[in-house]
Amino acid sequence: MNQATDPARTPRVTISDVARQAGVSVTTVSHALNGRGQVDPATRQRVEEVARELGYTPNRHAQKLRGGGSNMIALMSSMPFAVAGGPSRLGFLMEVASVAAASALERGMAMVLVPPLETGQRSLDFLDIDGALLIEPSADDKLLKELVVRGLPVVSIGKPGGDAFGQVPYVDLLSGQTVQMLLEHMRAQGARQIAMVLGAAERNSYAQAELAYQAMVEANGMEHISLRVDESRGEAGGRDAARMLLAAHPQIDALLVLVDVFAVGVAQYLQQTGLRVPQDIMLATRYDGIRARTSEPPLTAVNLHLDQVARLAIDLLFERMRRGSHRLVAPSPMPELVVRTSTR
Repeated sequence: MNQATDPARTPRVTISDVARQAGVSVTTVSHALNGRGQVDPATRQRVEEVARELGYTPNRHAQKLRGGGSNMIALMSSMPFAVAGGPSRLGFLMEVASVAAASALERGMAMVLVPPLETGQRSLDFLDIDGALLIEPSADDKLLKELVVRGLPVVSIGKPGGDAFGQVPYVDLLSGQTVQMLLEHMRAQGARQIAMVLGAAERNSYAQAELAYQAMVEANGMEHISLRVDESRGEAGGRDAARMLLAAHPQIDALLVLVDVFAVGVAQYLQQTGLRVPQDIMLATRYDGIRARTSEPPLTAVNLHLDQVARLAIDLLFERMRRGSHRLVAPSPMPELVVRTSTR
């Protein structure tokens, strides 16, 4: 018998085949055929028609194991690879992941970690998930938009930037209070002209930082000196920022650099030019991660209590997945200043 017509050798039609033919994601097919999620009626009908045409039959064993759902959530970062990856070993993302995975497992769910990639937008087509946690999305975040359009429950760790995602629940990282704490510490240590470096993306943490910084300079008669840098530039962006700021404003005696990878670049530049930290210039960053701890000198930063943040985010996500809650905000614990050599 011809191999191409032998039923025993005909490849089984998979859910991916249906998704490809219907022009939708695997998750959309799963939701359409199982009556889950928010799927447009026309899309649901098209998926059902394609499934019938291809002769798709669900894998009942897999369905039994899933209990009608994928029993899986995803943790994703909206940050570019230069910030969330590299020598930090994913830093912020991994610190959240370790607790979030355990909290999800306690509720009978597995968690998949979707790391930041160096190239372009990641597709959700290959993931069959019931919900997602997303770290600090920007105002035009494509990944968050895709999750919302697909009708997947999603919780943001850190308020989403801008106003477009006003109904997305989030854990408030208290970014304004964090920056105020760092600025007050540097002033108490004798800083008279503090400059600030932050990312160029439209993130809520940067917007709150700008407000806190503006209030501080107005209250203390300082010059407003801040610079936004493309996050994808990594340490090189920090080095260039330090060079430009100090050339234009030699009176600067303290730098608050929100993004830790930029802060490492700033420290490198100061060391190369012979400027002493903290005697000539104080240096601090926001996140107390591996970059802050291993920098030379070690950087003053803030403990954001990410273990508790992760638990709050999981709680909020499961509330949303059960569709029994409309709670939009969970405040994180008050951040805690971690003083190191760079500001003493």
